[in-house]
Amino acid sequence: MAKQFDVVVIGAGPGGYVAAIRAAQLGFSVACVDEWTNDKGKPAPGGTCTNIGCIPSKALLQSSEHYEQAKDQFSEHGIEVKGLKLDIDTFLGRKDTVVDQNNQGILYLFRKNKVNYFNGKAAFKSKVDNGWAVTVSGNDSAELIAKHVIIATGSNPRALPGVEFDEETILSNDGALSLPKVPKKLGVVGAGVIGLELGSVWRRLGAEVSILEGMPDFLAAVDRDAAKEAYKLLTKQGLDITMGAKVESVEKTKSGVTVKYTDADDKEQTLEVDKLIVAIGRVPNTEGLGADTVGLKLDERGFIAVDDDCKTNLPNVWAVGDVVRGPMLAHKAEDEGIAVAERIAGQQPHINFNTIPWVIYTNPEIAWVGQTEDELKKSGREYRSGTFPFMANGRARSLGQLDGFIKVLADAKTDEVLGVHMVGPQVSELIAEAVAIMEFKGAAEDIARICHAHPTLSESLREAALAVDKRTLNF
Repeated sequence: MAKQFDVVVIGAGPGGYVAAIRAAQLGFSVACVDEWTNDKGKPAPGGTCTNIGCIPSKALLQSSEHYEQAKDQFSEHGIEVKGLKLDIDTFLGRKDTVVDQNNQGILYLFRKNKVNYFNGKAAFKSKVDNGWAVTVSGNDSAELIAKHVIIATGSNPRALPGVEFDEETILSNDGALSLPKVPKKLGVVGAGVIGLELGSVWRRLGAEVSILEGMPDFLAAVDRDAAKEAYKLLTKQGLDITMGAKVESVEKTKSGVTVKYTDADDKEQTLEVDKLIVAIGRVPNTEGLGADTVGLKLDERGFIAVDDDCKTNLPNVWAVGDVVRGPMLAHKAEDEGIAVAERIAGQQPHINFNTIPWVIYTNPEIAWVGQTEDELKKSGREYRSGTFPFMANGRARSLGQLDGFIKVLADAKTDEVLGVHMVGPQVSELIAEAVAIMEFKGAAEDIARICHAHPTLSESLREAALAVDKRTLNF
């Protein structure tokens, strides 16, 4: 017999599990269906983010940073390390433990909030009188009836045309997180978030990393000053980044992978590596969802078509996260999931896409929110800018992390903050203050007049805001 729910959420990634919890908090009977399992066949909610994305990559970034510090930087603090070696099994095992802890945390939250969890693949079966029939196949096979359905099925890595992932030699982000040993030579196609972060992990451990990027400009979506600073620092660390590289062919060989490409000058080049990570973007995951069965509309790029409120063309069917338009960011998915649950309850939440922050967790980190200087110039909006370097910040000096800066862009007349761009230590945390100011349409002067603890890295944001008015105190 089919089980009846007010809301069925398909997918337990950041958008799905948060939507399920929020809907349950609002008094609805809720089921969440997710097909992820771990290598032991047990449920692993959390989606790409928790299992093979945000969480494991940050775990490896942290561990690899510790290794590099012990190898190259501890001596500056009077700490001598002899016999340093890498235990790759423990290195990867810690990552797996962190992932499992997050999986278990989500399962606990489901129990706490009385969300009914089904481990299996969900697909639309039909429209019924009291909602939608959804079938679940897998560990928890069932048929569910829901008045409302929220689709949060996420995305999959995009492969190079004609080059399939084998996760041994040709790697997606999944295989790149579980290499059994450090490759001598590692190739990466794509100098975006995933390529730079995973490239950084294995470079720190000793791999010779070569990154090929098809775009002519490094981090084209990032403010040009920030992108130039990041490029300078990352290449100085040892990442070999080639811009304007057009991959012509990829061939697996006995010794690894041969990549043939043309460079920015249209000259033919060859890159031979042991392993190749392909990080050229992601595609929406709608396979097996039963979209055709019920007439769910997809757009020309394969995303589920939704309006500004995340409504699909079907009544009481919603979609959020990577499977719909907008940036493929876990926190964007979370906010959409919360908003949809509240809309089902009759509330009127609002999401401001202009204040969604972006972060790249390299070292130094890169973070930004709002408009870039180039975007403001193209729009014709008059603005002022202020910049402050971390080299002039006392906390950064004590940490030994002096690279990078913070830039604040503000309206020339009203002083409203229009964009904030950061390259430096812990800017993934610092960007939150900029988001809050912008969400309340605050001014650069507001940041400048807020008392910031001393010594902290956050003082650099205050100084950058002061620089908008050409009155920095420490530079």
